[in-house]
Amino acid sequence: MATIETSKPKSNGKVSKADLKTEFGKETYMFWYEKMVLMRKFEEKAGQLYGQQKIKGFCHLYIGQEACAAGAASALRFGDKYLTSYRDHAIPFALGTDPKPVMAELFAKSTGISKGKGGSMHIFDKSVGFMGGHGIVGGQIPLGAGIAFAEKYNETGNVCICYMGDGAVRQGAFHETLNMAMLWKLPVIFVIENNGYAMGTSVARTSNVRELYTLGESYDIPSEPVDGMRCEDVHVAVARAADRARKGDGPTLLEFRTYRYRGHSMSDPAKYRSKEELEAYKAQDPIDQVKAVILSKKYATEAELEIIDEKIKVQVQESVDFAENSPYPEVAEAYKDVYAEPNYPFILE
Repeated sequence: MATIETSKPKSNGKVSKADLKTEFGKETYMFWYEKMVLMRKFEEKAGQLYGQQKIKGFCHLYIGQEACAAGAASALRFGDKYLTSYRDHAIPFALGTDPKPVMAELFAKSTGISKGKGGSMHIFDKSVGFMGGHGIVGGQIPLGAGIAFAEKYNETGNVCICYMGDGAVRQGAFHETLNMAMLWKLPVIFVIENNGYAMGTSVARTSNVRELYTLGESYDIPSEPVDGMRCEDVHVAVARAADRARKGDGPTLLEFRTYRYRGHSMSDPAKYRSKEELEAYKAQDPIDQVKAVILSKKYATEAELEIIDEKIKVQVQESVDFAENSPYPEVAEAYKDVYAEPNYPFILE
């Protein structure tokens, strides 16, 4: 991985051009490429399977936003914690989660990563530090601060990165959490994945503040906008925020300016945006950008990248086969893993 400058953010909270001249090597670019291609192919397959009604319920795809996960994963270290909202299939792949149990979870099978009980919105893999997708809008934000508090209390030196959508910043929990996190100097990185539309309504129609990173300034939190379509920019911003958190200086708020190519969920036709806008963002595709650097620097040939693509395609198909061939949970599983107070009067025997 690259060695980067770890100075504190500038007083204006914005990434300088000098910061973004950081050089990354072959290992990092190949990591980004493989992880993002896995995310993309998995999500494309999930969308196809949803259309075949093999995946039911809700399904929110990450297609277009892959750099937000891959760039952060290369900047952080093992032991750090991640959590997000319900657009949550892809992030654990950047951390090393096996696609098989994730696909099985989408199928609601017993071999799923949450035993088939969580579905699309509740992927969870503690083994890689992924503390879950959460279905309540903004509900994960105070959880992120709580996880960071635990890391600080236990003196682990780890940080927590907490993702949220642009719609979640309207929640009161966002503002309450930012205040507490800064007051207690918690080692947490708050990330707004601003894809422009929340559940389908643009930021411009829901907020007087359109530069969302400036919301952190109310609490004196170092805050900055980041090009969320570029792994390099994401890595630099996250690494600097993590360094600040590990030194005990508290949280950072990052606004990843990104874009989703699909609707908010599989039931959203996304008619609120133009084809021209969509194509303009596809021209900035994070996978294509990384691929161009790999080829230009001769880190790999086109043929070698095609081999990687084919390997990942097979891996995704294996996850589908695994899910198809796995059993559904037994009925008795409905009574397991349920929290209950011992003296609660209505416990079923």
